[in-house]
Amino acid sequence: MSEYIIVQKGNPLVGEVQIEGAKNAVLPIMAASLLAKGSSVSLERVPLLTDVQTMAAVLSNLGARVMHSENNMEIMIPEKLQTQTPEHLISKMRASILVMGALLTREGKASVVMPGGCAIGSRPLDIHLRGFEALGAKIQLSHGVIEASVVGRLKGTTYNLGFPSVGATENLMIAATLAEGVTVLQGVAREPEIIDLANFLNAMGAKIHGAGTDIIEIHGVDTLHECQYEILSDRIEAGTFMVAAAITGGDIIIKNIVPDHLQPLTSKLQQIGVEMTVGTDWIGVKGMPSYRAVDIKTGPHPHFPTDMQSQMLALLLCCEGVSTLTETIFENRFMHIEQLNHMGAQITVDANIAIITKQRLHGMRVKATDLRSAAGLVLAGLIADGETKIEQLHHLDRGYVDFVGKLQKLGATISRIER
Repeated sequence: MSEYIIVQKGNPLVGEVQIEGAKNAVLPIMAASLLAKGSSVSLERVPLLTDVQTMAAVLSNLGARVMHSENNMEIMIPEKLQTQTPEHLISKMRASILVMGALLTREGKASVVMPGGCAIGSRPLDIHLRGFEALGAKIQLSHGVIEASVVGRLKGTTYNLGFPSVGATENLMIAATLAEGVTVLQGVAREPEIIDLANFLNAMGAKIHGAGTDIIEIHGVDTLHECQYEILSDRIEAGTFMVAAAITGGDIIIKNIVPDHLQPLTSKLQQIGVEMTVGTDWIGVKGMPSYRAVDIKTGPHPHFPTDMQSQMLALLLCCEGVSTLTETIFENRFMHIEQLNHMGAQITVDANIAIITKQRLHGMRVKATDLRSAAGLVLAGLIADGETKIEQLHHLDRGYVDFVGKLQKLGATISRIER
């Protein structure tokens, strides 16, 4: 069976949209739940995404029992876990590497195959593995399998990541939670999802300080206990709908969010001329007839998020003048430009810099190359003349809940076809 989206240029999008829990927050939290030995964890606002289902299957294969009903998830963790992760699941998703820190600190060993996910760059695991070694683990690599082990408990240490990798920050924070003594992680990622993971671990009895800054201090504890926790709102889903409002000249209120987390995007939208209204847990976005060109450079939080690059690129095609978009995180995240150029864009790329001028797009048959490019192509289809057909929807389903349905409610001429 194949699935695709058909989208046509239509009226400006108008209305309200409720934002789901964050994919990038729930996945590490699910992995960290394995630390609640012989207990259970209740999670609220869990989005029904294929990545979440994959992580649930990983946890189940390790011995946990996972029940997901609507937006609630119950994870029951046994006294003893399997330490060899299932290859067919780990290879699907990059975030599955996060169970490594939990298994290593809980069971003293972990066997993990090299993870998969979107083909947007190499994203090496060196920072993770060097960090585990600094905590006292022995690491062996053989035929694409990472074997980690430690005699006794991991030992607290001071470790500088060198680059603020989100995944490495999460993996090492999880591992250090049950380590002996104090661990100081320097040069860490500062994303809101890091803070959410620290808050979750602290709710289970961990002692973590400094999340959201570039130094995190973890005082190791012996055990963690059950807890109930609500997942942070998804700033990338929220940002995608903000761009949808701007690109169609619409008027959308994005609800159930933390506006401060969207400040890097909000700032750029205001620079090009989008009208914004910010509330306590909502943002109103009103599109304008014309926009000014802008220069954007992605970077670790609090800089412009790489996960919004594809969506913003579609909007820059509506701006008068010459815009540039510099990608500093993932070297292969411009693969969707070929698809946009197929629709009539004339974007040129010089190394890691995309140069964009205003162009009229035409509906074509295009293929999503990764999760965020799928959303970017849908947004481009909203302003393209004629009909746009977007294929490879399995990418979209990894990060958006009912994306088509939400756009339909806002007035988009869009449908999802199964054949």
